Amino acid sequence: MARSLADDERLVLGIDSSTQSTKVVLVDADTGRVVATGSAPHPNGTEADPEWWWDALGRAGEPMRGRGRAVAVAAQQHGMVALDAEGAVVRPALLWNDLRAAGQADELVAEFGGPARCAELTGSVITASFTVAKLRWLAEQEPAAAERVATVVLPHDWLTHRLTGLDPTTDAGDASGTGYFDPASRSWRSELADRALGQPVGLPRVAAPGDVVGTTAEGMAVAAGTGDNMAAALGLQLQPGDVVVSIGTSGTAFAMTDAPHADARGLVAGFCDAAGGYLPLVCTINASRVLSTTARLLGCSLAELDALAGSSPPGANGVVLLPYLDGERTPNRPAATGTFSGITSTTERADLARAAVEGLLCSLADAVAALGITPSRVLLIGGGSRSGAVQELSSSLLDAQVVVPEPAEYVALGAARQAAWAMDGSERPPPWDRAAAREATPVDPEQRQAADVIRARYAALRERTGAWS
Repeated sequence: MARSLADDERLVLGIDSSTQSTKVVLVDADTGRVVATGSAPHPNGTEADPEWWWDALGRAGEPMRGRGRAVAVAAQQHGMVALDAEGAVVRPALLWNDLRAAGQADELVAEFGGPARCAELTGSVITASFTVAKLRWLAEQEPAAAERVATVVLPHDWLTHRLTGLDPTTDAGDASGTGYFDPASRSWRSELADRALGQPVGLPRVAAPGDVVGTTAEGMAVAAGTGDNMAAALGLQLQPGDVVVSIGTSGTAFAMTDAPHADARGLVAGFCDAAGGYLPLVCTINASRVLSTTARLLGCSLAELDALAGSSPPGANGVVLLPYLDGERTPNRPAATGTFSGITSTTERADLARAAVEGLLCSLADAVAALGITPSRVLLIGGGSRSGAVQELSSSLLDAQVVVPEPAEYVALGAARQAAWAMDGSERPPPWDRAAAREATPVDPEQRQAADVIRARYAALRERTGAWS
C-alpha cells in the first residue's frame, strides 16, 4: 500500500553521530513514538575523516529516506574539525578521546590565568578533550596545516552544515565544550581560540534553542543540533531535581539547572544545555569496564558476576576496589591504576565481584557529590545500568531514589525532540508521553547504614592513594 505525504506530516528525524556509530530514529513528533530506526558503524580511532560520518549517516538513514519534516543532529562533543577558506577539511578531525593535547591543555590553563580564571572564562578547567587544546596542538605540531585553517567547527556543526549547505552553525550546548565559549553569556570568547591557534579563526554562528537553521535538499527543516549529553537530557525529558548517571565506557553524572556552573577544582564541566539552561557534568574514565574487567579476571560472564556479587554481604567482607583502572579524570589522576584493598586468605571470588560493583557505584557517587546537587531521583542509564547487582545496590550507595529508564537511543531521541520543537516553532520542546522508567527504588534505611560504612572505607582508600581534588 502506497504511503501518502500526510502519513509523514508529523514525523521527525533524530541523528546520533557518536564515537562508534551513527544512529537514526524516525519519530512521531506528537508522541515520541519511534517509527523506524537505522544504524551504521564508524571506524575505530581517536581521529576521523568527517566524510566517514556523512557516509555512515547516509547508510543509517537509508530506511527512512524521504521521510520526516524536520531533522536535528546530536554528536560527540569536543571534536576539532578544521576547515580551510573553501570549507574543505584541513586534516582528520581529532575526537574527544584523543589525549595527545594533554600538555597543551596544561599550557592553556596557565596562560588563561590558572584553573579558577579558566573556569570563570569558559565554565570549565580545560583538559585534553577540549577543542581549544587540540587547536594549540595543531599550531605546535602541524604548523603548515594550522596556517590553512579558516574556521573550526564541531562534529555536529559539520554534519548540520552538510545537511543545509549553509554557513556553519552550532548551539550553546555543544559550543560550551570547546574551551573558548562563555556559558554564562552564551557567547564565543574568540580571543581564546585565536590565542590557542596563534591566528584569527572563524567560528560558527550560535543558534538559539528551537531555531531552524536551514533546510535539506528535500525540504526538511534542520534544527540547530547539539552535543550528545545535551541531547540525552532532552531525550530523557529531565525534570528539576533529576540527576542522570550514565554507566557506559566512561561514566557521567549531569543535571539540568537554571544557573551557570564554574568549578575551579576542574571536577565539574560547566556546560550549557540545549534548551536555554545549563548542564553541569562530571565525567569518570572508568565505568562499565570496571565490571567487564573484573568478570574477565574472575573468568566469568557479566551475568555470573552479578550472581557472585549478590552472594557476598554488603561491604564484600572488607574488600574495597578503587576502580581507577586506566587513570581517572574525576578525580584528576591520569597515571592512576586500580587498587584492591582488604584481601585476606579467606577472601572469595564473590567478595571481589561485590567490591567491583560497590567500587564502581562509589566512584559514581563521588561524581554526583561533585555536582553539588542533592538529587530528588537518579536516572540510571547506559549499558552498565542493565546489571542486576548495580540496580540492586545503586539506591543505597548513591543515596537517592533510583529509576532505570527503558532502554532507548536517548541521544537520537533528544535530537528528534529538538527537531519537533524547531518544526513547530513552539516556546518549549514538546512533552512526549513515553514510558519513562521502571518504578523508583527508594533508599532502604538498613541498607543506608551499610552504605555509609562502604563509602567511608572507599573514601579512606581513595585518600590513602592520592588526594581528592
